[in-house]
Amino acid sequence: MPTPIATPAETDVLIVGGGLGGVAAALAVCRAGRTAVLTEETDWIGGQLTAQAVPPDEHPWVEQFGVTATYRALREGIREHYRRWYPLRAEALALPRLNPGAGRVSKLCHEPRVALAVLEAMLAPHRAAGRLTVLTEHRPVAAEADGDTVRAVTVEDVRDGARHTITAPYVIDATETGELLELAGVEYAIGAEARAEYDEPHAPETADPLNQQGITVCFALSHHEGEDHTVDRPDGYDFWRSYRPGFWPGPLLGFLAPDPRTLAPVERTFAPNPEVDPLNVTADQSADAGDKELWGFRRILARRLHRPGAFDSDVTLVNWPLNDYWLKPLVGAGDETARQALAGARELSLSVLYWLQTEAPRPDGGTGFPGLKLRPDVTGTADGLAKSAYVREARRIKAVTTVTEHDVAIDIVGPYGGTRHRDSVGVGGYRIDLHPSTGGDNYIDIGSVPFEIPLGALVPRRVRNLLPAGKNIGTTHITNGCYRLHPVEWNVGEVAGALAAHCLAEGVRPHQVQEEDKRFEEFARVLDRAGVQRHWPDVRGY
Repeated sequence: MPTPIATPAETDVLIVGGGLGGVAAALAVCRAGRTAVLTEETDWIGGQLTAQAVPPDEHPWVEQFGVTATYRALREGIREHYRRWYPLRAEALALPRLNPGAGRVSKLCHEPRVALAVLEAMLAPHRAAGRLTVLTEHRPVAAEADGDTVRAVTVEDVRDGARHTITAPYVIDATETGELLELAGVEYAIGAEARAEYDEPHAPETADPLNQQGITVCFALSHHEGEDHTVDRPDGYDFWRSYRPGFWPGPLLGFLAPDPRTLAPVERTFAPNPEVDPLNVTADQSADAGDKELWGFRRILARRLHRPGAFDSDVTLVNWPLNDYWLKPLVGAGDETARQALAGARELSLSVLYWLQTEAPRPDGGTGFPGLKLRPDVTGTADGLAKSAYVREARRIKAVTTVTEHDVAIDIVGPYGGTRHRDSVGVGGYRIDLHPSTGGDNYIDIGSVPFEIPLGALVPRRVRNLLPAGKNIGTTHITNGCYRLHPVEWNVGEVAGALAAHCLAEGVRPHQVQEEDKRFEEFARVLDRAGVQRHWPDVRGY
């Protein structure tokens, strides 16, 4: 068992949740000279990028602009890790924009452990200086609130059940589901709002809090021809093998699935370890979604980028239409339903793997790929599945500003439109991408414009000292679909941490900073100095 870490009873800023937003918040707090405690339920910080094993989803201009300086440092740190430690071909080593996995989903596909190493390195100086305490394998179980102020949060060590109560002037909720909002009694929304609430064209007529995007338990695979790595038949395999959603063109366990943008049936292809030179792969979802060829879509290690013989297989990450789980909601229906949802998502992913190994159609006319090998060494788990489910939708604060479809949808605002916020604290860009949901919805995929992140979306209407740092900002069920991705979560977390530190230094509250022009201008200069891009250049939506 790891050596116990002394848990401070108080700190300047308590950050609950160690995903990308939580890490970015910790960096911002400590950069300002304040102390922070960062907790994380798993033993890996990094959330989507590590414990959930999801390569980053990013906008097409990411190499030029549109992210914060620290997010860019994270990306370049990942590339440098590969250059320093991996046996890259000379041609790959020389690439300034190296894509280690040569995946099509992102210009930077990589293994979760590499992101973990870089994130740990970014935090290391602050831990060494005593400004930052990181408590992995700790989850929040209670919060104490006094009127409009959160006074303390109690976290539990998942290994031995020990509990620690930590007080802080500012608390940041960076959890994957916004669970601290519920514990602290902060007003929030979940699921789908009724169309009448914000007049969003794609919202349902009736509100449904339990209508939430599906979750996915990802896993990593390599392929070794002539070997047999077939897993045990999952208990629920017969159910998943015969399951055919009403809005799906065929069985869920199959390569025929809707195109997210058109909903037309499209046959996916699957051929492990293709001989295509990965240097010729282009990752630009605005031009080509890249999701029709499954092996290369989320490939995280490309063997042919390296010297011959270094690796006998690529490694690909399975986060496909086949293993999205939407039968039960994760949030708001009680602990037992959440447990069942997580168990069902894990069983579905194992069933996808078993189907691939035994029944999936092969390009040569045969069936099954027994050489597919589950890679627990890549995900850092005993069973080979990711440590955490990929969660696309969380509780969302009832915010001073709620971002709606009218702010970002290209059909509404036009290609050069979009709301320009007086209090913008960052930018993002991604299509409004909602996956099939627990309410029975198919994909909802809407073109959007490059958007801004208003500070008002980070400020709860009532509570004075709790800030969100991820998918729990003031969006709707619809706009969550473009504000939920990696660089935006990092941007939101960085701003939340910077805001907490700024408020402590200036003796003000977040509401004052958001409301008063002079105070916001002072905070904006803090962000500008930190390299937080707050406005877009003139780019077209996609």
